[in-house]
Amino acid sequence: MASPTHSLVIPAYNEAARLNAAFERLRPSLEILGPENTEIVMVDDGSSDDTMRVAHQVYGHLEHFRLIQHPHNMGKGAAVRTGMAHARYPKVIVADADMSIRPEHFVSILSALDHVSFAPGTRARNGKIHYQAPQRTVSGNVFHLLVRHYTKIAVRDTQCGCKGFRLAAGRLMAELGFVTGFAYDVEIFYLAEQLGFDTESVNVTWDDIGGSTVNLSRGKRELLSDLRGIARTKYECPAIEVETQFPLDDVRRAAIEARAAGLVVARGEAHDVIVVPRNAAVAAIGIAQSLGGTLRTTSLSELRGRTLVAV
Repeated sequence: MASPTHSLVIPAYNEAARLNAAFERLRPSLEILGPENTEIVMVDDGSSDDTMRVAHQVYGHLEHFRLIQHPHNMGKGAAVRTGMAHARYPKVIVADADMSIRPEHFVSILSALDHVSFAPGTRARNGKIHYQAPQRTVSGNVFHLLVRHYTKIAVRDTQCGCKGFRLAAGRLMAELGFVTGFAYDVEIFYLAEQLGFDTESVNVTWDDIGGSTVNLSRGKRELLSDLRGIARTKYECPAIEVETQFPLDDVRRAAIEARAAGLVVARGEAHDVIVVPRNAAVAAIGIAQSLGGTLRTTSLSELRGRTLVAV
């Protein structure tokens, strides 16, 4: 039986009331992509409703569906990091649980990933995003100005709820990132630029679906703090230095023994760097000992331009 060729990561928080309708939006595109070709990793971010139960009812019949639960609400960024660590296939799409970005665009995003590392969806047309609610258009414009001011990122639509990644690139950005809230998406664009990833935006269509759990007014202070912090952060991460072209099977074996998921090997001419998620920093000690490597930290400048492999 053939393995899937791509993964769909779905962060979900209090989505019980919308999952049935969301799956009906996804179903036609899933049939085109092939359920047998599509791994779906849903991360329940500590929901207080019946998201877990409904997710099992709606998606549980799919062969390659996995549901992971956070013990408490940790934020979208944390949910995406968990999903990236557990995704197993070369191309990954991260999509909001309500499927408000029409899933018909998934095919175009996956095609773009044939030649780029990062393929974010964009709702912008001629440099503008028009929402059905005028107030949302105004708040979106203000947010864009704040993003440009604090991070110098000129991308018009950082917050589109559908982005495509090559697994190694997406996993590396997830591991390096710190932001867990609304500004998580901004951080992804910043990291992609700093790491030198080739990027191609894909035009997508967005439908305004009621019941969103996003509320900017409740986290303005946190949002501004996150935006200011993005350009100031060093983005260091636990890493293990090993000899160049180190055997990947040995890395996989050591990771399994240490019960660590989500590693990325950054290939280099002088040496390889195995990047380890921060939540697996203790496991990194055992991995380093097993591989005879040197445990240290790594940085954006060291990782830029390296060939990445997810293990």
